[in-house]
Amino acid sequence: MKGTIILSHGLESGPQATKVAALAAVANQLGWAELRPDFRDIDARREVRDIDARVARLLDALPASGRVVLAGSSMGAFISGLASLERGCAGLFLLAAPMAIPGYRRAFAAARVPLGFVHGWRDEVCPVDAVIRCAREHQAILHLVDDEHRLAAHVGECAQWFAQFLQRLG
Repeated sequence: MKGTIILSHGLESGPQATKVAALAAVANQLGWAELRPDFRDIDARREVRDIDARVARLLDALPASGRVVLAGSSMGAFISGLASLERGCAGLFLLAAPMAIPGYRRAFAAARVPLGFVHGWRDEVCPVDAVIRCAREHQAILHLVDDEHRLAAHVGECAQWFAQFLQRLG
C-alpha cells in the first residue's frame, strides 16, 4: 500500500455518497488504502460547534503511521483542511470546499502540502471567488467546472483529477 486516504463526506451525505465512493474506487485502483469516517450522527445535531467533533473523529481515524492523504467534499473538505494542521499529511484534495462556515470561529485553513480543489462556478453554497483566492494563496491545483455545489455533473472528472493528484504524489 502507498498509504491511506481519509475520505470525509459532506454535511447532508454519508460514507457511501457518490463522490466519496468514486474517490475511494480511485484510491483502491492506485494501491492506496481508504477509510471513510461516518459523521452522520454528529451532523444530525445541526450544531456549528460540532465541527470540532467532526475534526476530532477524522483525526481519530488516522493510522498511527504511514503516508496519509486527506480528501473531502463540502463540510468534509473544510474539516480535512483543519485536520491537516493537526497531523501531517502528504496532500489534500477538496471538492466544493467552504472557506468559512457561518457561526464557526475559524475560517478554512490548511497545511502547506500539495493541494487540489474542484469547485463549481455556480456553487450556491460556497462562493467560488473565495476558493479562487485560497487556491492562489496556496498555489494549488484548481479545477473549475460549470456545476453547482454537489458537482453532480462532474463526478467522473473529479475521480480522474483525483487519480492525477495521487499520481503526482508518487
